[in-house]
Parts: sequence; structure tokens; C-alpha cells
Amino acid sequence: MKILHVVAPAAVGGLERVVQMLATGLAGSDHEVHVACVSADAEASEAFLAPLTSGPPSVRAHTIAIPGRGYSRERSAIAALCRQIGPDIVHTHGYRPDVIDAGVARRLGIPIVTTAHGFVGGAWRNRIYEFVQRRAFRRFDAVVAVSRTLGERLARAGVPPARLHVVPNAWRRFNPALDRNAARQALGLPREGFVIGWVGRLSAEKGPDVLLDALPALNSLPLTVCVIGGGGAQPALAERAAKLGVAERIRWRGVVPDADRVFTAFDVFVLSSRTEGTPVVLFEAMASSVPVVTTTVGGVPDVVSDQEALLVPAENPRQLAAALHEVFEQPSQAAHRARAAQARVTREFGVERWLERYREIYRRVSPPPRCGASAPAVA
Repeated sequence: MKILHVVAPAAVGGLERVVQMLATGLAGSDHEVHVACVSADAEASEAFLAPLTSGPPSVRAHTIAIPGRGYSRERSAIAALCRQIGPDIVHTHGYRPDVIDAGVARRLGIPIVTTAHGFVGGAWRNRIYEFVQRRAFRRFDAVVAVSRTLGERLARAGVPPARLHVVPNAWRRFNPALDRNAARQALGLPREGFVIGWVGRLSAEKGPDVLLDALPALNSLPLTVCVIGGGGAQPALAERAAKLGVAERIRWRGVVPDADRVFTAFDVFVLSSRTEGTPVVLFEAMASSVPVVTTTVGGVPDVVSDQEALLVPAENPRQLAAALHEVFEQPSQAAHRARAAQARVTREFGVERWLERYREIYRRVSPPPRCGASAPAVA
């Protein structure tokens, strides 16, 4: 089977990691996999494509350099690519490919699949974009929701039940983890002391401000907060930290390539999101056997229970601070939960079963082979 993924990526992120795992996993099972990277940011495209093209299994990468509003050129480029490679399936990821590019494949008679990675809400303009995206989902041959709660939301938005599939994200390690001292050195952190790790996009839906608001209640602890990730909200967050009197405790590290290698630097990982699908960053923390404190949003409760993490409500700095204090005061219990979380992510969220779910979806929506044609390869 020939599969074309279309994505407009950032350099790093959960959506990007899912596409990388899906593309390399399917290419390794005898499918012919292509990835079209639609972006005007050459640096982000290169960072996203590097794991796909650096070694076997081979994924065929196509860079489509389009300015932000070059929609007509983008549709023409996607149509030309579809005619060139003749995919059996076009699989889009994210707002822009879902709305701009999927319709091109549909008009060419190619089945279209999308993975809904989540919605962030926010300002009115973004809410309109997401409304348009949800409307577009009704015309897809298959819509994959990465969490049960997201699937329920899409059903309410009018996605036909027969076309809606709930497939939580999976995890596999791309890079070997550093040991604790090496990870701390790589991040410029002190060898000793209690380190709180936060990894994600610096935007409202990820709740970095909630963690900042929790820190004054932890003034008695000898802690450092390491924030990994980029985003336009950083100046405002730095100003907020200064007003709260906690700026000296925070190390802003920006985007760190292959950040899954350095989770071992943390004594606790915090996911303070207001909304999520099934966050890959949570899997990365669990796989690194780092104690987790997380909000109970989106698909998180389907990934960890109170046996594997400390769970707190969203937008509640007081309870978040109390959970972090508990991890500091009771390290043996925190380590026990971390080991249980590591075992669970390995046991329940492996890639092979996840890939088979996608293969089955592709088989269901792809047309039968023409008489005399060889059948598509399936694993």
C-alpha cells in the first residue's frame, strides 16, 4: 500500500512525533510511505524530516515550501505530488493539511484519513479555525481521535460514527536516554538539588502559567524549574515569574532537540495542561521512570492512574503545589509510582499494536485492488 502523510510541522512536538512513528513504523512493514512537509520554515522542516530520512526504514520525504497564505500553490503542489506517486491513502495531520490539502486528494478519488491530535481553543480566530476543521472532518473517509474524550467531542460535532476511530497514541524511544548527571549537564542544571521539569509548547492550553502560580507555595524547597519548549508566550511568562518572585528559580531552555534524552535530569515531571489529546510527552516521562504530576485532562486519565502518578485538577495551582511538595517529601513513594508508570507505558502503549490499528483503518477505507492487479501489502 502507498501511503502519503501530509503535515505542516513545527520542529518538535507531539503531533510531529506521532507522524514520525507512524511513517517509520509503516515503512518498516513493507508499505511505501511518503511524507509531504508543507512549510515555509526550512529549519523546522529539516528538524522534522531528519528522523525519517537518516536511516532505514526508508521514508520518502517531499518538502513543499509554501508561504503562509499560498493556498492555491499548495493545493496545486499536493495535486501534482498525488499524481506523481499515486497513493492508495492520503493521511493528513493538523488544521492546515486537513482543511487545505485533504480536499485535493478527495477530488482525485483518493481515500482520505486524518488524525485529530486535539484542539487548543484560545483566541476567537483560532476557535474559528478549529470549527472549520471539525466541519471538514465530516467529509473524511476515516477520522482518528487520539483519546476517548476527543472521540466523544468529534461525535457531537457530527463526525459519522462509522468513520470515527479512537486510537490512543503510542510510544517508542527514538534516542537513548542520558544518565542523570549527563542530562543535567546538557541542560545547564546543578548536579544536586530538586529539579522540576516542564516540557511543551509555551502557550495557554499547556498551562505553564499554572506551574508558575504554584511556585510561591514551594518557597521552602530547594528547587529549580527547568522549562523546555518555545512559544510566543515566553516573555509574558518571564514577566509573570518576576512578579511572583520566582524568576531566579526558573531556567528557560527553549526548544531542545531530542528532549526525550534529558528527562532523566528531572526529579519530577509536571504536565499542567488545560487541554490535551493523549500527550506523547507524558509517555516520554513515564518511559524515563521520572515521577509525574499531571492534570486530569483529555486522554491523560486513560494513560495514568493514581497508581502511576499524582493527579490534580486543571487550573489549580494550590493542588499542584501540594502534589509537588508530596513528591519532594516522599521520594520512595514517588519512585514506586514512577516504576509502575514505566511498566505501564511499555506494556500498554507499544508501537506494534498501534500500527496494526492504523493498518486496519487503511484497509477499511482503501478500494479493493483492480482485477489483475496485485493486492496491497499488509502486515
